[in-house]
Amino acid sequence: MTHPRLAGLRVYPVKGLNGIEVDAAAVREGGTLAFDREYALFDATDEVVNGKRTPRVHDLATDFDPATGTYSVETPAGERHAFDLPADRERAAAFFGEFFELDLRLARDGTQGFPDRPSAGPSVVSTATLREVASWFDDLSVESVRRRLRTNVEVAGVPAFWEDRFAGADAPTFSIGGVQFECVTPCGRCVVPERDPDTGEPTPEFRERFVERRRETFPAWADADAFDHHYTLTLIARIPEADRGTRLTVGDDVAVQS
Repeated sequence: MTHPRLAGLRVYPVKGLNGIEVDAAAVREGGTLAFDREYALFDATDEVVNGKRTPRVHDLATDFDPATGTYSVETPAGERHAFDLPADRERAAAFFGEFFELDLRLARDGTQGFPDRPSAGPSVVSTATLREVASWFDDLSVESVRRRLRTNVEVAGVPAFWEDRFAGADAPTFSIGGVQFECVTPCGRCVVPERDPDTGEPTPEFRERFVERRRETFPAWADADAFDHHYTLTLIARIPEADRGTRLTVGDDVAVQS
């Protein structure tokens, strides 16, 4: 096995919609990665629009250019729209509101973004974990699993479920390119991983198969008490304040801290 390294970075400019791969990402003041969940769609009751709420998020093909701020959207009918963010936020909100048939605003937080947990930073998974989960299902590719789990940081050169070892009271921490990562919690999964990321169609008996195989392959060196259930995968991490303002780059070395 090769030495542990940062194999991939993915950020999700609008919460709930498609992610983009980047070669490098700054760690923001709030402890999250630049551009990750920087925008979010909220309805009139301040409820967020995401995949947990509606599978219609899968109907939109989106892309984002960090250099220009251009956010591109294609509808199932093939209609294409482009928005210059943040300047076009109102026009973008009007488009999304019409598509989702809701009164929406497109909010922005450039300091932390809109993570599910206020204290959370990047989510972490190993490439070997993605491969292992893909092997549990006849028709799932590694890329499909990657898109279903929607994780920020991917580590290569380590075994499957490597990220599990960092959960628990006495667990170690790790660093990427000298940037420290601490565990917040293992990530309990929602309905989103059950769906095809392109069509939104659910994979039959996904949760049942996932839980069965996760239980069978749960590593002996992980702290089982740190996991509420077996429908849990990937690590939600925190980057300490001292390491914010730094930068992660694909290819950075990964080191476990005792």
